[in-house]
Amino acid sequence: MRMRKLGQTGIEVSAYCLGTMVFGKMGNPDHGDCVDMIHRALDAGINVVDTADVYGYSETEEIVGKALKGRRDEVVLATKFNGPMGDGPNRSGSSRRWIIQAVEGSLKRLQTDYIDLYQIHHPDPHTDIEETLSALTDLVHAGKVRAIGSSNLPASEIVEAQWVSQQRGLHRLRAEQPTYSMLNRGIEREVLPTCRRYGLGVLVWSPLAMGLLTGRYRKNTPQQPDNPRMRWVPKHLTDERKLDAVEQLLTIAEEAGHPLTHLAMAFAISHPDVTAAIIGPRTMDQLNDLLAGSTLSLGDDILDKIDTVVPPGTDISPLDVSYNPLSVALTDLRRRPPHERAAA
Repeated sequence: MRMRKLGQTGIEVSAYCLGTMVFGKMGNPDHGDCVDMIHRALDAGINVVDTADVYGYSETEEIVGKALKGRRDEVVLATKFNGPMGDGPNRSGSSRRWIIQAVEGSLKRLQTDYIDLYQIHHPDPHTDIEETLSALTDLVHAGKVRAIGSSNLPASEIVEAQWVSQQRGLHRLRAEQPTYSMLNRGIEREVLPTCRRYGLGVLVWSPLAMGLLTGRYRKNTPQQPDNPRMRWVPKHLTDERKLDAVEQLLTIAEEAGHPLTHLAMAFAISHPDVTAAIIGPRTMDQLNDLLAGSTLSLGDDILDKIDTVVPPGTDISPLDVSYNPLSVALTDLRRRPPHERAAA
């Protein structure tokens, strides 16, 4: 397994990171099977395990904690906070109040006294970034967290966080976790160059585009998600623009003599600003397939062909999962009130 530096942290990580979102009730409910997959990944040379408190509503972190007994020191353990973890207005988000509570819950479930990379799961437009960074800095000083990062941040907010850290003497975000695949290349425009400028490591999620790049979902074929619990996935599996691109990418893979999954993973880690790609297998067979392609490197000829299907910096479909700022998502923030429109 190829190893790389996680930005400027000095931490060395494998080019594949094991994602655990589908371990537990959201995918594979067999804890023993999930533990075996984590051990298989570690034995194959993967040394990064990524999870989140909200995965399986805390069940996933418990599975990871079981799996890492006796092997904690060999793992770079990453988890995330911000998602809703119960009823009530203060059990989510990026406030100091919630962060201090959330980290204790994660540490307990993971059966560890420190987290290597603690990440803001989503942007929180309602919380001052200084509030968030101040709380995370205190966790680093307390020894509960080694490095801090973010996920799904637009480039402008990455820059803002770096500026606030510099001005206030707070710990800097050291890693970003965006979505990236042969079908989802939007981060090449601003997010990846921004991460390079500030020395952030980049762990990309969904390099298989929510399963579309497995080759199981084809044009003119009824589409059902591999994991029926993923209720948001079907709209992605029926997007004609994506399915057309998949057919062309399948041809490129076949001509190159590689499975589409191997081509997709090799593409994701070929970008010089990507540190590692997160794999999210639900079964041991899926994990073994991905591991079999871990040494593949793509030549310029194949990368050029991929560029003709999905141009650099392009998200092929507006359905792609990404962060929409409130200024876009909320009607009230992008339209004048009716009485002002009438007077205009």
